[in-house]
Amino acid sequence: MAAAAGGGFGGSKKMVEIFYDVVSPYSWLGFEVLCRYRHNWSIELRFRPAFLGGIMKETGNQPPAMVPKRGEYMKKDIERMAKYYQVPLQLPKDFFGSVIRKGSLSAMRFITAVDMTQPQFLEPMSRELWMRIWSRDEDITQPESILAAAGEAGLPSALAQKLLAMTSTPEVKNRLKATTEEALKYGAFGMPAVVAHVNGESHLFFGSDRLELLGNVIGEKWLGPVPAASKPRM
Repeated sequence: MAAAAGGGFGGSKKMVEIFYDVVSPYSWLGFEVLCRYRHNWSIELRFRPAFLGGIMKETGNQPPAMVPKRGEYMKKDIERMAKYYQVPLQLPKDFFGSVIRKGSLSAMRFITAVDMTQPQFLEPMSRELWMRIWSRDEDITQPESILAAAGEAGLPSALAQKLLAMTSTPEVKNRLKATTEEALKYGAFGMPAVVAHVNGESHLFFGSDRLELLGNVIGEKWLGPVPAASKPRM
């Protein structure tokens, strides 16, 4: 079926969800490109912060870098993808220390608190945490690191402190767990997990390199990683 000009099937907006974790570099790539395509595709984009560690545990998956040859490939792949997608992404010097050992649980709980109470800051807060770990090789686990990112994202200091206190509450922990479980129900085994809802059906796409296929399924045209109507924000 052909897409209606400028608006997908029948011109109605399709819901597209992206389940992501800031510890995932490929999630950043997918996140930024989908943010750009909000201006080109007739979609309602929904950010779904989840916990990659939980998905890995439940599915028996493991990070690509844990397999030596995949790790070698990943380093080159990220360099190519960063250039192609125009996202300032680079591997931290201590990849295993920064990504594998420290993880992202505290950061994702903070983002979840933002999503629950101050959703207008969800996009910039997520981006700032990605910038810290995947562009500037900075910590995202310590409270002062998260607060610094919050300040860069525009959150007032008092509000950021309040959100930080929320991260230890059952409400935030349960919300993050529930979102992670929802991603698993869609079939996620890694991140980003992009879910498109079309005609009552849900379609899962794994990774940041299936967005052209996503466009085809929702009846929209792929215009490259940086469509003309949008510019990179980093």
